[in-house]
Amino acid sequence: MPLSRRTFLHATGALAAGAAFPAIASAAPAAGRAAPSETVNVALIGCNSMGWGDLATLLRNKGVRCLALCDVDRDVLARRTGDLAKRQPSTPGFATYDDYRRVLDRKDIDAVLIGTPDHWHCLPFVDACKAGKDIYVQKPLANSIAECEVMEDAARKYSDRVIQVGQQQRSGTYWKELIAYLETGAIGRVNRVNVWANFGYAVLPPPIPDTAAPKNVDYDKWLGPAPARPFNAHRFHGSWRMWWDYGGGLLTDWGVHLLDIVLWGMKVDTLPLRTLACGGNLLFPEGSQETYDTVSVSYQFKDFVVNWENNAGLHTGPYGKNYGIMFHGSKGYIVANRSGWEVFSERSPKPTKSVHGDGWGNPGSLSLHTTNFLECIKTRNTRTACTLASGSLCAKLAHLGNIGARIGGGALVYDEKARKFDVEAANKFLKPTYRAPWKFPQV
Repeated sequence: MPLSRRTFLHATGALAAGAAFPAIASAAPAAGRAAPSETVNVALIGCNSMGWGDLATLLRNKGVRCLALCDVDRDVLARRTGDLAKRQPSTPGFATYDDYRRVLDRKDIDAVLIGTPDHWHCLPFVDACKAGKDIYVQKPLANSIAECEVMEDAARKYSDRVIQVGQQQRSGTYWKELIAYLETGAIGRVNRVNVWANFGYAVLPPPIPDTAAPKNVDYDKWLGPAPARPFNAHRFHGSWRMWWDYGGGLLTDWGVHLLDIVLWGMKVDTLPLRTLACGGNLLFPEGSQETYDTVSVSYQFKDFVVNWENNAGLHTGPYGKNYGIMFHGSKGYIVANRSGWEVFSERSPKPTKSVHGDGWGNPGSLSLHTTNFLECIKTRNTRTACTLASGSLCAKLAHLGNIGARIGGGALVYDEKARKFDVEAANKFLKPTYRAPWKFPQV
């Protein structure tokens, strides 16, 4: 999802900032953990754009109540406090916080929604697992491969947690119809899948001077484990994902949504045999973004190839679509995005089948996705629509592409058991160095 997606943690409220923070108790996984009461109590960590969208959609269901909001931007927190008061006037006692750990300390909260910037997904997720909470975490799962892996480790250790990754296309009715159609073999053997995303928001204006952070923002907490940097509006709300410390550009933003459909449709649950990537800021080098406006990636699997391409700053693309997926088969091909999908034969320029989607914003899919999360909490079903494993796999694919481009191109092979690349230059991009006092999580 573009632009101002998630602020980050939380702002003032029930507890004063700077108070002593007791350690979070590690709750050992309990087999057959009981379902919560008839009402599921949730909290939102990161209240800006997509985080709030997830919560607002979840609250449309009966049997769910929000007890806490958490953000480091007091203006965002104040706005969302008003929004929440209107949505659940019968629950006037919800609290606000500026530190996610205070949320996890509360025993009356069953589940948390993590809607922070990408560099702040891993720590709250692992701590929430230890605290016994169910988790809805926005995509991409994390901002590095090592963070994805430690989140997988946590999910395995605390295996009774219900975890939903915010890749809502997994719940979309017409996406399910697309997968079912692929399974019929109607387009024959698929040898190649092309994926692309071209959006203007991923190119930023030319650099501007650093300034003091806004008074309403606890900027040190916003940075969290990321390196210390002066405040700059181009690295903050709405554009943080175009900086490597916090995000991965179009490949980790739109790429995970689209690559997830490819992995689902092609029934893939492993990383590619090798990845070949290249890129740079070639279209708009005057922009202040770090992430690349031009990226090409080829993922080699055993029986097919997946090609990714983005041209940030543009709004055009193949088949008249600025983003999409093309499954190429021996008997025809399918072109799909959130507007719908069409089937073409090799001999006709007109589609032989068309299915309409629910649009760019995916409101229908998101509603089904949050409802699935709630139902899984109540039934203690850990097989959510988008499991931690699915979210991690496509996030890793995105990071593989970015890492290949960042080292200047060349083929990469990643050894999941050894957790390292065959090219030493790539290994420095695997794991971020957390800024003190934050520590890379241990499970």
